[in-house]
Amino acid sequence: MIDLNHSGYHFVLASQSPRRHFLLTETGLDFEVLVKPTDETYPDGLVCEEIALYVSKAKAEVFDFDQLPQNTLLITADTIVWLEGECIGKPVDARDARLMLAKLSGKKHTVATGVCLRTHDRFHSFYVNTDVYFRKLETGEIDYYVDKFKPLDKAGAYGVQEWIGYVGVERIEGSYFNVMGLPVQRLYCELKQFISRVTHDHAV
Repeated sequence: MIDLNHSGYHFVLASQSPRRHFLLTETGLDFEVLVKPTDETYPDGLVCEEIALYVSKAKAEVFDFDQLPQNTLLITADTIVWLEGECIGKPVDARDARLMLAKLSGKKHTVATGVCLRTHDRFHSFYVNTDVYFRKLETGEIDYYVDKFKPLDKAGAYGVQEWIGYVGVERIEGSYFNVMGLPVQRLYCELKQFISRVTHDHAV
């Protein structure tokens, strides 16, 4: 077993998301939070997880490793909602949030998270997709949720761990935590493999 906290790496999570902070903390990993402004636009033609991978990579590439602590292992992530061939991002205001939830109502959508692991000389990325099925939501339910929870910082205008997830989500196929914003089980396994490969290469 690899003890990540004694692997010699200084872990940095490049995310402002309180859900990602919480989820990564629950794995027992010691990490610092550093965030740099990133252009999150992406080329036309990308679909679903390709968008999440592209943006998560862009978030990693804005960091200058000469300005980071020695042996930094940077973790970046981007989560998008994909519905019927369309990327649903974060709402710009409450009206936009209501429109998004009305689109998701009664349908299946895919939550895709792209994750990047970067050191000064290595780069690795992966993605996780989860299918989420919403029952048909009433207009009053959408209004109540948006007014009370103000989900303007969330892709698709909802947090599965909030009221709307309890009453509106019929089922989930895949990682629940991915829908929250970070596929922590996969991330934990990928970190172990990433560090194991580096250790092996250095030993050869």
